[in-house]
Amino acid sequence: MSLYQNTQYQLETAAKKMKLAEDIRRIVHEPERIVEVNFHIHRDNGELEMIKGFRVQHCTLRGPAKGGIRFHPQVDMEEVKALAGWMTIKCAVMDIPYGGGKGGIIIDSSQLSKRELEHMTRQYIQAIYEVIGPKKDVPAPDVYTNAQIMDWVSDEYRKLTKDKDYLAVVTGKSIANGGSLGRDTATAQGGVYVLLSYLKKLKKDPSKCRVAVQGFGNAGANAASILAKEGYKIIAVSDSQGGILCENGIDLVKMEKCKIKNGTVQKYETATIDCNPKDGVACVCKKITNAELLTLKCDVLVLAALENQITESNAKYIEASIIIELANGPITPMADKILVDKKITVLPDILANAGGVTVSYFEWVQNLKKEKWSAEKVALKLKNKMVKAFSDVDKAKQDFKASDYREAAYILALGRIEKAFREKHRKQKYPQPKKK
Repeated sequence: MSLYQNTQYQLETAAKKMKLAEDIRRIVHEPERIVEVNFHIHRDNGELEMIKGFRVQHCTLRGPAKGGIRFHPQVDMEEVKALAGWMTIKCAVMDIPYGGGKGGIIIDSSQLSKRELEHMTRQYIQAIYEVIGPKKDVPAPDVYTNAQIMDWVSDEYRKLTKDKDYLAVVTGKSIANGGSLGRDTATAQGGVYVLLSYLKKLKKDPSKCRVAVQGFGNAGANAASILAKEGYKIIAVSDSQGGILCENGIDLVKMEKCKIKNGTVQKYETATIDCNPKDGVACVCKKITNAELLTLKCDVLVLAALENQITESNAKYIEASIIIELANGPITPMADKILVDKKITVLPDILANAGGVTVSYFEWVQNLKKEKWSAEKVALKLKNKMVKAFSDVDKAKQDFKASDYREAAYILALGRIEKAFREKHRKQKYPQPKKK
């Protein structure tokens, strides 16, 4: 199934379980608005190039659309629709007043100069500025976009609209231009709060938990570092080129330096890898593939790479007790069924990686209120939000006898979306559906 089909399948499964009203099912089945734009940029050599971009607003019943903008040569409408739908669910799970949105431009941005990148970003905003805004649709960074690009977005929107709240049109900005402290580690930190909440429920001893991390990028590396400080043993990490396994634990400070210097964790020679020896016994480390990392026997497997990593073909070989999804859609629906049968707990993306959008929400609030929160205040608010969200999903799992936490999270989110719909129609005095 495609990413969009996966989203639809997950939504329908939860809707049937909770007996969701047919009118709500129809509302969340398709996006409210799909925008496709074609615009041109002038390359540094003087040539004109046509560019295609998208913006999808999935459902705004609970608030303005919220979702990232990605620059990637393989961006397509089906992917953007799927991710916008996930954002609707994710924001409802976190109980923040947003709906779902997503945007993208079909481009290999690595081939653009800084001037061309800025020119393209501003041209894209000129094409879509009428459908975005602090109370309409609030973009954010995503694949191959960053704080600098978000600064250009807010500045171009300011020029076009003269909106006094222009900073709140986009989140993930630089700190100097209205960004929030804590945003760079929010996805990882939020996921760790969810994981720790679940492990606390199980009364698991951190020192006895072995963790493997697929995807040693921003989210994965930060999650590994935070977990290590909490006492968890990181035994394996990987990136797109492969991974390293150290049974006695990896020295993450040195591994991160290796990644920064060489661009991959595999540049370590296994004979000289620094790790944490146990009882004076030298570490035994070896290079492994990403496929091998996924099937390691461990307590926690962190998925922080790409979508569709665990599928029907490899799910039966997974030996982790707990999987946490920091990436979007790393497990397919068919694989989910196999993992449920194997009694492997999955903490799903729509809960576990929601720390990013939650701190984005904090940034939006700060911009609208003209405030600047301390890192400590942001961290405390994030912890409270993530712990409460896990508790809410856990309760929904019990109340509805959901098969797993993903189904429970969808049930919780759809219930909140339905409540918003009913309340809106009650205030507008539309006829309410008769109870059967």
